Order: sequence, then C-alpha cells, then structure tokens
Amino acid sequence: MSEILHEQTPLWNSLPLTRALGVPVQLKMEALQPIGSFKIRGIGRLATGALQQGYKRFVSSSGGNAGIATAYAAWKLGVPATVYVFAGVPEAALQRMREFGAEVIHAGAGWAEAHEAASAAAAAGDAFYVHPFDHPEIWAGHSTLVDEMAAAGPLAETIVLSVGGGGLLSGVLDGLARHNFQGRVIAVETYGTASLHDALAAGHLVRLAKIDSIAKTLGAAQVAEGAFTRAQTHGVQSVLVSDAQALSACRQFALDHRVLVEPAAGAALATVYEAMGPVAQAKSVAVVVCGGAGIALRDDVFAY
Repeated sequence: MSEILHEQTPLWNSLPLTRALGVPVQLKMEALQPIGSFKIRGIGRLATGALQQGYKRFVSSSGGNAGIATAYAAWKLGVPATVYVFAGVPEAALQRMREFGAEVIHAGAGWAEAHEAASAAAAAGDAFYVHPFDHPEIWAGHSTLVDEMAAAGPLAETIVLSVGGGGLLSGVLDGLARHNFQGRVIAVETYGTASLHDALAAGHLVRLAKIDSIAKTLGAAQVAEGAFTRAQTHGVQSVLVSDAQALSACRQFALDHRVLVEPAAGAALATVYEAMGPVAQAKSVAVVVCGGAGIALRDDVFAY
C-alpha cells in the first residue's frame, strides 16, 4: 500500500460566513495540510506511485503549491526533487520548496514555459515528471477530501472552490459523483486567470494570451481537458472575482478565523462574503479553502 502523505483536514462550521451569507457555511480547511494546501493529496499519491515504479528523482513545474507539494513528497520519500518556476512566484513559496530540499530553477514568464522546461529536464534525466494538476492519480488523490466531507455528515447543497489548472475541480467532481451529489458546484477564478470560464463560454478549450492576476497559483493559461469536460457534464457554474475582492476576503478570513490564506483561496471565499452570483441563491455552502502556502506576513501587511 502506498504511503499516504496528506492529513485529514477539519470541516469547520463558520459562524462569520454563515452570518454574511445567511445560510449555513462550512469550510473544508485544506490550508491546514502539512504543506499548506490540498495539492499534497494528489501529488502525494502520484509521487508514491512513481517511487514504486522505480523512479528515484522528481521534477515538477509550479506557481507555488504544486512545487511545495512535490518538494515535500520527495523529502518524505527520500528522493531529490527539482521544481521549475516562473516569474512572479511568491518568495514565500520558493523558500518553502527549498526548505524541503528541492532545487528551484526559474524558467520563463509563465507556467507554460516552466512546464516545457520541466518536461524536457525530466525526459533527459530519466526523472518522473510530477504534473501539477493534469493526471488521473492526482484527481483521485484530491477526491479524498470529498470522502472526508461526506463522512462528517450530509454534503452542503452548494460546493464552492477555486480553479487554476483544474486538478482540484476534477478531483472534487469525481468525489462528488462517488457520493451521488445532486447539488451545485461553483468554480471561481480571478478575471486574469479565467481559462475555465472562457472555455465554458466558448464551448471548447481556450488558451489565455496572458495571466494577469495576483493569484499566481491559479495561473494556468489553459484548464485541463479533463476538468473542462467534467465541468460541462456536471453543469458547473463559473464565477469571476477581482484581485481586490480576493485580497479583501483573505484579510477578512484572517480576522474571522485566524488563518492566513492566499488569493486563490480568497477568490472562492469572496463569493461567499459578497454573496456573488449563484452563491446568493444557495441553501447551504461548503467552501474548499484550498491553501495558504504562498503567503507571508511582514510588518503587519500581507505579502504575496
């Protein structure tokens, strides 16, 4: 049996958010994972499987959390890791990768360039490429958070989560299907990272010309095909928020719950704090609080 690298996270009943929205709001606190994000669920599963296949080194590409998860998994499993990152990845995230012993290499202005460099390096060096979001084992790992939610009681009528490359969305939708979920799923992006939103509007995958958002961990120019097809099948509803709204939610969440989260998590939380779009019609809500690894607190201000 593969070693399990993630922890079961709590499902909080949030009084502040319940008051803000007027219906029960739960928080699946993935920010409390050992690495600070949900990414360790899927990447931990993928990495342990790769080790069993005989791979002795990992390579990944990342805007933050996937790189930290890869570095952590490599550290726990006793193998080296190299993470290719791009311009603008928060220093707090880079520091955490290095703390777990990973080599960090800068490659390009966006994730697509880091992905290309990491893929080439893995192939040339006979290393296993740990994709940050687009792999069935990753989705299977992420789906376990739904199992934990279902074990705690009836699932909320509306599930809210942020979307970057789509690994979390794919896993959550697979997990919800396993539990015969009949409610709504709301996928949240910032205006500058809206690859899923644009794909759903167009009816086909769309590649963004650029990423323009403070939410770097949502910065995939094109959502994974698996996430797009699942979103179409389930009828996922898309909501966009501004960077300012995401940051405001991060600050309010810190005051309300004494937990620091990054703008990717703030984007999902903003839809609840501000009762945006279809969230306003929800009967009950569960928010996947995806992470806070890419945030630092310096001189009493948030730094991303």
